[in-house]
Amino acid sequence: MGSFSIWHWLIVLLVVVLVFGTKKLRNVGKDLGGAVSDFKDGMKGGEAAAKGKVEEASNAAPNVIEGEVKKDKV
Repeated sequence: MGSFSIWHWLIVLLVVVLVFGTKKLRNVGKDLGGAVSDFKDGMKGGEAAAKGKVEEASNAAPNVIEGEVKKDKV
């Protein structure tokens, strides 16, 4: 009772196909695939943007703050 056999999953799949139809399921699959693809592209774009910011920061002139360093007496 704890696990389902292959026959249980096939019956569930058959019921889902009968309820929703193959065209609707195909559209859901396309939408899901497009969402995953867009997510991956967004992650790559985020990494590229972060890498570009790091490169811009390394190419920029360093910030120099002039001042006096004092040592505390303990």
